Amino acid sequence: MSTANKVLKNTGFLYAKMGITMFISLYTTRLVLNGLGAVDFGIFNVVGGAIAMLGFLHAAMAGATQRFMSFYEGKGELNKQKQIFNVSLVLHFFIALILGLVLLIAGYFFFNGVLNIPEARIYAAKVVYTSLIVSTLFTVMSVPYEAVLNAHENMLYYSIVGVLESLLKLTVALVIVNYVGDKLELYGILMACIPLVVLTIMRIYCHKKYRECVIAPKRFWNKLLMKEMASFAGWNLLGNGSGLIGNYGNALVVNHFFGAVVNAALGVANQLNGQLMAFSNNMIKALNPVIVKKQGAGDQKSMMYFSLLGSKMSFLILAFFAIPVIVETPYILKLWLKQIPEWTIIFLRLALFQRLLEQLTVTLTTSLNAHGNIKGLNISSLASNLLPLIVLYLLFVNGFPPYWLYIVTIALMVVLGTGFKVYFCIKLCSLKLKDLFRIVILPCVFVFTSAIVSGYLLCLGINEGLLRLVLVVLVSFVVFSISSYLVLNNKEKEVIIGLKDKIIKKK
Repeated sequence: MSTANKVLKNTGFLYAKMGITMFISLYTTRLVLNGLGAVDFGIFNVVGGAIAMLGFLHAAMAGATQRFMSFYEGKGELNKQKQIFNVSLVLHFFIALILGLVLLIAGYFFFNGVLNIPEARIYAAKVVYTSLIVSTLFTVMSVPYEAVLNAHENMLYYSIVGVLESLLKLTVALVIVNYVGDKLELYGILMACIPLVVLTIMRIYCHKKYRECVIAPKRFWNKLLMKEMASFAGWNLLGNGSGLIGNYGNALVVNHFFGAVVNAALGVANQLNGQLMAFSNNMIKALNPVIVKKQGAGDQKSMMYFSLLGSKMSFLILAFFAIPVIVETPYILKLWLKQIPEWTIIFLRLALFQRLLEQLTVTLTTSLNAHGNIKGLNISSLASNLLPLIVLYLLFVNGFPPYWLYIVTIALMVVLGTGFKVYFCIKLCSLKLKDLFRIVILPCVFVFTSAIVSGYLLCLGINEGLLRLVLVVLVSFVVFSISSYLVLNNKEKEVIIGLKDKIIKKK
């Protein structure tokens, strides 16, 4: 099977999973918001919201382990993969302990002057936070197994696990709606149990399926490999950890100045934004192992080609679904939720714009990880990730409204962070700036501008409602498709035509 066809096949599995989990997740959010109420939902998002932030950290750690797995699978060294697996188990065990200790210490400060939570809900918030710590241990320990699945590009089983996880969350939501006691406390406890279930089923499957999944740390111990992986994971943890602190810290600053209700708006915006991000993330998840394997095989030219292609396709996939949502945000939120927290509309639009900008260089990070020299990038990330905390605090002290959270984040975390990423790719991975503009940025800007302008023009002459939503979706789809086809090169068109032919043959 060719590389392109394998990517398409794995992306198909992930989209099938997403089609199921997206509906379940959106309905689950509706149930939870109505069951908990705006205040408790906001408390969970500011206290238990670290679970979502740790999701980014978890993905970063999985990417670090996957980098070594994919790299040596590209070289065809099974014994090395067994060493990587065992070293990874030991490494993530200690990472889990350290994170648990850090969260325990941080909890003291959170509940003594940092969080703005009603006095009557402090105990429930502490229960949620304690559950978070337990959840963190299980989540981190699942990283080596997730890395194995990704390295083998087994997106079918990965998708099955994702669907099961969504069904468990839906079950928790249904329990909460019908529970007569403290709903927030029970919600935090039950949500913490889900990572344990996921870890268990991943572990059983991987040990039965893959030869490198052998737990024998003494037999496969490699001191040099441990040092190399610890160094890579450490620098990766520095960069992504600062991003986690920046994002979660920004939410804490918002909570400090504006209270839990505004955090509820952030939670709703992040939920829908996250579901739309899944469309592009699925393609990236299928493509990342390919990029690393190309570097492992010594083919840097192909690695950079797939990296630029990944950024371009990631932007276009997200934009395809995000544009109608940006245009029709108020009406879509009315259809989705019974009660819409204040600031949700502008939060969601700015969040989607931020994610679209990030997609323009999203797979360049994978190229740097594949290269292995990530020290400079992650040190630079400290500035772009932590500077917004200081700026936001100064702005909110002086009376600026809460949506400045996204304006500052876009200016510093996205624009400045992208500049660092591009610089190191030019220096280490032979990226040419003209190729980035020619292949990715200019075509994507053209497609996005054409589609969103057509959608907004349609809104000028039609009243808000279901008819206008349908017309906006159809018109933006047609304009988007035509303009996208115009900016695709011949090789990219061949991949799409090949996919179309395969679909027709299966009918």
